[in-house]
Parts: sequence; structure tokens; C-alpha cells
Amino acid sequence: MSIVLYQFPISHYCEKVRWALAYKSISYQKINLLPGGHIRTVKGIASESSVPVIREDDTIVQGSSQILDYLDERFPNRSLMPEEPSLAAEVRDWEERLDRIAAPAVRCFCYHHLLQQPSLVVPMLAARQPFYMQWGMRLGFKKVERVMRQWMQINAETALKARHDMEDILAELWRTYSRSRFLVGDKFTRADLTACAIFAPLFQPSQYGISWPDVEQMPVAITAWVATQKDVLQSLALRYEQNR
Repeated sequence: MSIVLYQFPISHYCEKVRWALAYKSISYQKINLLPGGHIRTVKGIASESSVPVIREDDTIVQGSSQILDYLDERFPNRSLMPEEPSLAAEVRDWEERLDRIAAPAVRCFCYHHLLQQPSLVVPMLAARQPFYMQWGMRLGFKKVERVMRQWMQINAETALKARHDMEDILAELWRTYSRSRFLVGDKFTRADLTACAIFAPLFQPSQYGISWPDVEQMPVAITAWVATQKDVLQSLALRYEQNR
């Protein structure tokens, strides 16, 4: 039986897993879920309500880092983890900090501004869903926005902190990529994959698998800030294109 991935099309954690599966040339089936509506489905097979989740026969693995561990163990070709213990520890450190700090920061900053423009954010939240799902989300968008802001603690103050957190990590990424092709060692690892997947919404790669809004339509607060981070985001976009 092939692997089944339960996912949101717009999610940096899910993109980590999609990328790892593609990198290892593993065939799989996607189950695209709608945020909020996903809870019953995911809780029916896993201990928590979060995605991504993969199922292979009777094996269930939840969480992007845990799934990457499983894929490297189950499919060791094109490993995303160095064999050298010290390098592996560096990769783990990068991934942990990116997942813990950068991922929530990108999400908070982007959604704070995008939630003010339902015509842009609804097609991304409801990507790969039947048209009536998008229609229903548009009709009930005030509630969707309220729930998302409350659940993810999204407001002007947290968005400002998120921007500062992104700037700190991007500066560190830029220092490293300015002197090395990869974050750790001399090969592509899950550290690079994680960095590129998390910041992908800010450079909008076509390989991500959703239809991004036109740059001209994006909130000025996002595009103006992205312009200040042009060099490091281009370095991430290049590595995304080369390895995705």
C-alpha cells in the first residue's frame, strides 16, 4: 500500500513532507483537508489534530520532523540527515529552531495582513477543495478570521514580533549561505529543506502546488517588507528551485 498524506495544501510543515517525499521519489496519495474541518478526520487516525500525518498500512506518523525521521529510516536513499553525529546535531538544531520560531512567525505575519483580504486568503485556505467549500468559507469568513486570530494569537502586536523574529533568523541564514552552499556540511539536508519550505510563501515558488496571489494584489505591508529581505529570500528561492 502506498503512503497517504493528510495535509493542508498551504502549510509549511506539510510542504516539508511533500518535498521529502518528492526528493526521495516516493509515490503517495494526498488527502487535502480544510482547516477546521480537518479535526474529525485527523483525530480519527492520530493522537492529535494537527497535520501533516502520513499513513502506511497500519503505521501512522504525525508531525513533519517525525515523518522525516520515518522516511529516512524507511527509505534511506537520498538521506536528508548526515551520518556524522556532530553534523546531524547541527541539522537537528536548525530544524528545531526554524520549526519553533520561524514557522509560527511567517504564519502570524502573513495571516495578520492576508486575513484583511478574504479574496486572497480564502483560495489558499480552501485550495484543492470543491468550489462550494470556498463559497461557504467566504460567506462565513468573519467567523473564520475571528477563530484563526484567536487560535494562532494573530494581532498587530504579535505580527510585529513575528517580523522581528523572521528578520533575526533570515540574517542568520544569510550569514551562513553567504559562505556556504548548504546550512550544514557539504550536502543538502533537512535543515535546508526546512528553511526553504518555511519561507516559501514569501517567494511563492510554483513547485509548492497552489495558486499564489499576484504580487500586485498582495498587501503592501508584506511586499514592502519582502523587498527589504530580497537577497536572503532569493538565496532560499534558488536552493528551493535546485532541490525541489
